[in-house]
Amino acid sequence: MFDRLRRLFVPASKLDPANDRDDARICSISLLVEAALADGIYADIEQEKILSVIEQSFGMKGEAATKMLDKAEERAEMAVDHYTFTRSIKKHMPKEERIGLIGHLWDVTFADGEESPFEDAFIRRVAALLAVTDHERAEAKRAAQSRSDTP
Repeated sequence: MFDRLRRLFVPASKLDPANDRDDARICSISLLVEAALADGIYADIEQEKILSVIEQSFGMKGEAATKMLDKAEERAEMAVDHYTFTRSIKKHMPKEERIGLIGHLWDVTFADGEESPFEDAFIRRVAALLAVTDHERAEAKRAAQSRSDTP
């Protein structure tokens, strides 16, 4: 139990520097979960899209991808803000990957066939925290729209 509490209050990078990249990945997936929840509904199709992103982006399959998603869902549930997630991502992921994450956030948003203003506002805030420009965010959105054929 003490370990669990310690992990809540001490960043993973302080506990084990080798986990920095994994922490950034879990933070990225947590943001995908947050994007899915932004409209108040966490649909199965959004969860499936997040699993697909985990498999494609991180090369994980089956149970490993599901465990990663479970960790991310737990962290998203306990989060009080997005800054903790974006700080880790910004520190440990190059800009190209951060732009790719914004594209994945749009993919999750479009997975249910609808785009809500809450999702748009969420991605706008996250992009700014990740130092992704408005132009880069708009390009990522257009690319996601073309992948999903959403108007």
